Amino acid sequence: MSALDWLVLGSTLLFIVGYGTWRTHRAGHSLDSYLLGNREAKWGSIGLSIVATQASAITFLSTPGQAYDDGMRFIQFYFGLPLAMVLIAAVAVPIYHRLRVFTAYEYLEMRFDRRTRTLAALLFLVQRGLSNGLSLYAPALVLSAILGWNVSLTVWLIGGLMISYTVAGGTRAVAVTQQGQVAVIFTGMVVAGYLLVHYLPPGVGFGDAMQVAGNQGKLNLVDFRFDPKDRYNFWTGMTGGLFLALSYFGTDQSQVQRYLSGESAAESRLGLLFNGLVKVPMQFGILLVGVLLFVFYQFNQPPITFNRPVREHLVRSAEFAPALRTLEKTQTVLFNAKRAATANLLTALRSDNAAQVTVAQTQLQAATAAYGGLRTDTQALIKKAIPTAEAKDTDYVFLTFVLHYMPRGLVGLLIAVVLSAAMSSAAAGLNSLASTTIVDLYRPSRPDLSEAACVSASRWATVTWGTLGIGFALFAARLENLIQAVNILGSLFYGTILGIFVVAFFMKRIGSKAVFLAAILTQSLTFLLFFTTDIAYLWYNIISCALVMLIAAVVQMVMPQEGIKKARLDY
Repeated sequence: MSALDWLVLGSTLLFIVGYGTWRTHRAGHSLDSYLLGNREAKWGSIGLSIVATQASAITFLSTPGQAYDDGMRFIQFYFGLPLAMVLIAAVAVPIYHRLRVFTAYEYLEMRFDRRTRTLAALLFLVQRGLSNGLSLYAPALVLSAILGWNVSLTVWLIGGLMISYTVAGGTRAVAVTQQGQVAVIFTGMVVAGYLLVHYLPPGVGFGDAMQVAGNQGKLNLVDFRFDPKDRYNFWTGMTGGLFLALSYFGTDQSQVQRYLSGESAAESRLGLLFNGLVKVPMQFGILLVGVLLFVFYQFNQPPITFNRPVREHLVRSAEFAPALRTLEKTQTVLFNAKRAATANLLTALRSDNAAQVTVAQTQLQAATAAYGGLRTDTQALIKKAIPTAEAKDTDYVFLTFVLHYMPRGLVGLLIAVVLSAAMSSAAAGLNSLASTTIVDLYRPSRPDLSEAACVSASRWATVTWGTLGIGFALFAARLENLIQAVNILGSLFYGTILGIFVVAFFMKRIGSKAVFLAAILTQSLTFLLFFTTDIAYLWYNIISCALVMLIAAVVQMVMPQEGIKKARLDY
């Protein structure tokens, strides 16, 4: 990066963090202040904090690559989210606020017993601790590609910075800082989308780009075909996606803590509804950037692999460099043919001549197939040269465009977008992990613990979970596309957790023993299904939730009726 880019990057991040620290430097002396900011947040702050918490660096690195490779159909994953916001605002928010809990899992002890509360908290801690590792890996990927640093070293550096910021700030600092981060994120993505259209060949505008993308199957927004093995269609989004959103926003402490900090139930509800209105258009815009990247690289030759460190390794290899040079020469020939075919297709589409369109489509399909064969050969060479390397390179697509085509200064801004997203998501995640560890596991066994001791323990818990997240981040490069990896990980746990809460809210005659056994059995069955079937991961959210409810009902029928006394209380 240029000196101007470093200046923009550094000043943006320093201003955001400095402003948040200055605004909240007096906070954090009590547990209520450190974990929930004295419950003084307004709906706008809550809504922006919820948006920023879920919009990790993975969102801005991996989602454009997802659209580049697979089109817009990933948007269906979010179709159930607005409905989920309405349901949570109507059911969960009033209960949490009336009980003035620090975590969602405190309610489970009031409704069932401490054992059930502890189980739900542990499931959350495992899932969120691993997810935070993925959130650390994404920005490390950025800096390692820019500076040529070792990825593992970069993970430790970024992780250490995030741990320090979260330990010092508490919830209020996280929320205030996230407001500036959201502003940087939206500005950066709008700039990226504009430049992608601006850099298209003369005479090719946004409408032309959409025609090319649509003809290549990239504008596949809605698919009504039912297929349980298909990850992204209307039915998985409105069912599996709905249940995932219900669990994430209704039971995941990283999100619940955002609206528990509201000064009233009304403010928390408005914050959730704001997220429901903003999230789908936001994801649509990010996916649209990925589609524009696809069109851009139909007219501008991409690298043989977007994973620059892997290519540089092959270039330096005496054994594999000749094969790489041969592939790159072939790539130039095949890309020129594909670019010419794309231009012919665009001309045919403008003429609105069906016969010309058919001929142009056939020509482009042949060129695309040949180019796809070259990509397969390249991935085979990468696997042969570096068996542990990530042959799938879609996570690097957006980053490659930023580094190679962005003007000076804007590169720094886009890197600030990624790092701002990483900081906001990881800080909120670590804060919630610390809250759950202290409030649900540590403090119940030490009822005489002072407020100051609890705050101190929360800081140490933040350090511990941050270190564990760093450890998992070191393995993240072995995973599939990162945005999918995060959602798969969540789906393995969220259904069980949601099932526990659904029983707590609506099945008043189910007692603690029944729901505890149901949750244990369901989580085991979920792992079994994942490793032995091809069911799309979004369905696990429905299956697991339903299994908890069903098994709990059956167990309650065959067990003595003790244990349901608390279930009959009205919370």
